[in-house]
Amino acid sequence: MSKVIIVTGAANSIGRSTCKTLAQAGHTVYVSMQETKGHDDHGVEDAGKHGAELRTIAFDVASEASVNSAIDAIVAENNRLDVIVHNARQVIYGPAEAFTPDQLAELYDTNVLNAQRVNRAALPQLRKQGQGLLIWVSSSSARGASVPFLGAYASSKAALDALALGYAGELARWGVETTIVVPSALGPGHYIRSGRPLDTARAEEYADGPTADVSEIAQSALAQLPAKDRTPQDVATAIADVVGMPFGQRPLRVHFGPDDDGAAAVNAVADSVRMELLRRIGLDDILKPASIG
Repeated sequence: MSKVIIVTGAANSIGRSTCKTLAQAGHTVYVSMQETKGHDDHGVEDAGKHGAELRTIAFDVASEASVNSAIDAIVAENNRLDVIVHNARQVIYGPAEAFTPDQLAELYDTNVLNAQRVNRAALPQLRKQGQGLLIWVSSSSARGASVPFLGAYASSKAALDALALGYAGELARWGVETTIVVPSALGPGHYIRSGRPLDTARAEEYADGPTADVSEIAQSALAQLPAKDRTPQDVATAIADVVGMPFGQRPLRVHFGPDDDGAAAVNAVADSVRMELLRRIGLDDILKPASIG
């Protein structure tokens, strides 16, 4: 069944592939013109050329008023909204101490608060419908083995993961499902194309001190691991597969490839502990969404 979907972070590689794949699967997909402006959006344009239902809409996920207006327009146009894909992200790499507080605030705004703005605008409609789906694109760095100099980024993804789990329990009785998609964070792309600390003097102290070789050793060793970056299309296909699943059968998490950083193993234990606690306190019903739509 065709669904009305909004995808944030449409300008990044996963976002472009996700928009294209979902639109070609027959869904109506909304992307932000603010996010695609100035970026290579060939994949998004290509989807439209093949008759897929991909629509751009003017909104800025950093603005609560802009998000509220866009969601209202989408609902007015379709009389419903079915799926939210939280994919907006920023990656930064370097000694945590060398990032200014303003840089971390910007990171958390992009990786966490943007999702909160969209949820607050869209969830009243999903709860009213009695059915919906939130897909959160996380990272194995949220729960996997900590890689030096990627701690600031990992902390933002850990916050997103915790927020997603909280929403999962709170929305289940409203008929709103949650799936957390977990791509690997071990590939070189997370280092090469990432932001750097603004406090360059502090960063140079790490580069010239006893930690001078840490980054080189880590990147060289990680490059030798058999597990490479999953392609954006792999993630997009997984997201489309989740959207296409019947209500009540969607997994809480989707991991990719060999578990080199242990994230899948850690999540398996953590999610099992969560399920056991909810059973012990009499809330095991929220482990599965209620069908009330």
